[in-house]
Amino acid sequence: MRALYLDIAEWALADPSWAPWAVPSPVSKNDTVGDRKVRKKVTAEIHQRIRERLPHLPVLVAAIEQHLAAMTTLLHAATGTADGQTFTHDGATYRRIIRPGDARRRHHVVPYLLVENQATAEQTDLLRAEDDAFWAWAIIETLRHTGVRHEELLEITHLALVSYRLPTTGETVPLLQIVPSKTNEERLLLVSPELASVLATIVTRLRSRNGGSIPLVARYDLVERVTGPPLPHLFQRKLSWRDAVFSPATVYRLLQDALARTELRNAANQPLRYTPHDFRRMFATDAVTGGLPVHIVARLLGHTNLNTAQAYLAVFQDDLVRTYRAFLDRRRTRRPSEEYREPTEDEWREFNQHFAARKLELGDCGRPYGSPCKHEHSCIRCSMLRVDPRQRARLVEITRNLSERIAEARMNGWLGEVQGLQVSLDAAQTKLASLDRAQRTDGAGLTQLGIPVIRSPQPGLGVG
Repeated sequence: MRALYLDIAEWALADPSWAPWAVPSPVSKNDTVGDRKVRKKVTAEIHQRIRERLPHLPVLVAAIEQHLAAMTTLLHAATGTADGQTFTHDGATYRRIIRPGDARRRHHVVPYLLVENQATAEQTDLLRAEDDAFWAWAIIETLRHTGVRHEELLEITHLALVSYRLPTTGETVPLLQIVPSKTNEERLLLVSPELASVLATIVTRLRSRNGGSIPLVARYDLVERVTGPPLPHLFQRKLSWRDAVFSPATVYRLLQDALARTELRNAANQPLRYTPHDFRRMFATDAVTGGLPVHIVARLLGHTNLNTAQAYLAVFQDDLVRTYRAFLDRRRTRRPSEEYREPTEDEWREFNQHFAARKLELGDCGRPYGSPCKHEHSCIRCSMLRVDPRQRARLVEITRNLSERIAEARMNGWLGEVQGLQVSLDAAQTKLASLDRAQRTDGAGLTQLGIPVIRSPQPGLGVG
C-alpha cells in the first residue's frame, strides 16, 4: 500500500492528472520496519528447509532410477506375453488382461497395457506407469542439474540445445538456452555430462515414438495467458489423441508420486515434500559449497541482484568449516615458503627484545611486532599506550605541567604551541579518566552479584 501511494506521487510529477490522488501515504515508513523481521524469518525457514532436504537428494535420485528400471523391465516382460497369459517378474506373478468390451475394439484412441498382480489383485497400466516413471526421472534430473524454474523447465525445446566453440582452444562445448521467464533475461547454461545424458535420453524417446522427429506443440502460458508458437518442446506427452506440453500440476504430481515411494520423512516424522523450487535452491547451495563463486551462481540462476542469490544459499556448518580450512590452505600455498620455517636464534632474540623495548615510563606500548612507532614516540597522545596504575602520580604531574605550559604559551601569544599542547593535554586527561574508572571497578568497588537463590513458590501462585 505504501508503494502504491509513492508511485502515485511520482506519477503526479510527470502527469498532472494524477495530482488529485497524490496525497501522503497513510502507511508510514516505521509501519513497514517490522516486515524485515518477517522476511528474515522466512529466509531462515527456507534455509532450514534446504538443509533438511539436500542430504536426502541422493536417496530420491536412487529411488526414481530404481523405479524406472523396474517399470521398464516389467513392461518388457508384459509385452512379450499374450492377453490372458501369466508371467513372473521379480518374484511376483502377473496376468495380462483386457478391459470388458475391448475385444471388439481393434483400435484404441489411448493405448494401454493392463496387468494384474495375482497376489494383490492390483491392476496397473504399464504403459502409463512406465511413462510416469520416466518423466519423473527426467524432471528431477533436469531440475537438479540446471536450477531452472519450473516454468523455464516446461519451455525447454530441442532448439535450446546449442554449441559454442571456444576461441582459445577451438573446443566445442554444449550449451542450454533458457528463454526469458520471470526476469525477461535470456541466459545460457553449460551442459554437464550428466545433464547431456538426460537430455539425449529425452530426445531419443520422443523421436522413437513419433517417427524419428519431435512433434511441434504449442504451449499455453498460464501466467501471461497466451499460446506460444508450435515448437519441439522436450517435456511433452500424448494426451488422448494429441500431443501436449506438461502442465505445472502434472510436474507436481509426478514429483510427489516419486517422493511417496521413497518414504522419506522430516524431523517431525512427517512425509518429506519437495517442490520444483527446492531443487533450484539446492542447486545454488551445492554449487557454492562446491567452490563456485556466488556471483557466477547468480548469473546461472538469472538473478540480477547478488543479494537475491545469497538468500538461496543454505550453508551447512561442516561445509563452512571445510571451506574456511580450504581457504587457509590455498592462502598458505600462495605465501612464500620461508614464512613457515623455524625462526633462527637471532630472529627469536629480536622478537623477545621487541617486548622489552616496549617498556615505557608510563606503562607499556601495545604496537604489534615489526611495526614502527607512528607517533614519533609522543606516547601521551598514542592510543597504543597502556598506562600502568602505579604511574598515576606521574600522569597527574604531566597533566599539571601541560596546563602550566599552555597558560604560558597563551600569555606569550604562541598560538601554534597552544594547539599542540592542548592535543597532548586532552589525551592525558582521557588516559587519566580511563585509569580512574578502571580502578573504581577493582577491589572494594567491584559489584558483588552473589549466588542466586531459588525461592519456593507461595501457595496459590504459579511458577512463571
